[in-house]
Amino acid sequence: MIDKKIICIIPARGGSKGVHRKNLRNLGNKPLIQWTIEEAQKSKYINRIIVSTEDKEIEDACMRMGAEVIERPKELASDDSPTIDSVLYTLKVLEDNEKYIPNYVMLLQCTSPFRMVADIDNAIEKLLSKSKNFKSLISVTKEENPPWWLKSINEDGIIKDFITYDKKQYSRRQSFPPLYRLNGAIYICDIDEFKKHRTFEIENTLAYIMDSNSSVDIDTEDDLELAEYILSKNIKKS
Repeated sequence: MIDKKIICIIPARGGSKGVHRKNLRNLGNKPLIQWTIEEAQKSKYINRIIVSTEDKEIEDACMRMGAEVIERPKELASDDSPTIDSVLYTLKVLEDNEKYIPNYVMLLQCTSPFRMVADIDNAIEKLLSKSKNFKSLISVTKEENPPWWLKSINEDGIIKDFITYDKKQYSRRQSFPPLYRLNGAIYICDIDEFKKHRTFEIENTLAYIMDSNSSVDIDTEDDLELAEYILSKNIKKS
């Protein structure tokens, strides 16, 4: 594995709808983005860590944390700008300016503060150990609420099944098959496949399963409060 160049890209916009200046907001005693940078820096396999931002305050903070920064155009930092576009832009800048082309690209989002280095390195090991057959990996967590329980409401206010199912056979949560949802914490892909498909979720993408606490995804003030609560519990236990 050590002969593979693995770049970690951390996108960090200055704006945020759900939490104002989210990436610089404190969680515990440090900015949210620092949680991700520090864990990436501990990795045995990541060769390079790049923060992609349009924001000068974020840029200065990340450089103090020891991360490289590549400025992205403001048009790639709006509320509706796809994250993939910022990753592709960062890779192109590195290729054009330095002829730098990694073997794998990893995306770590700042909104997953409890994704630790053990998960980062275990995910890399899982993908690289099966790299002959699989070219990408995405982290997931178990979905506790079966989608069969989703309902629609018609114009008369009557509840209707969104997905039809046998209520006699599936009467309890435990009756349903286990399902998983993307948790936004870890994305890895072979560089050629990533450029070809412009996505991390290509055909036959491996899953890396994480627990619910490690999968906290901060998009709202309530999410931030939950993260503070989890953090306080863990501190008291240690």
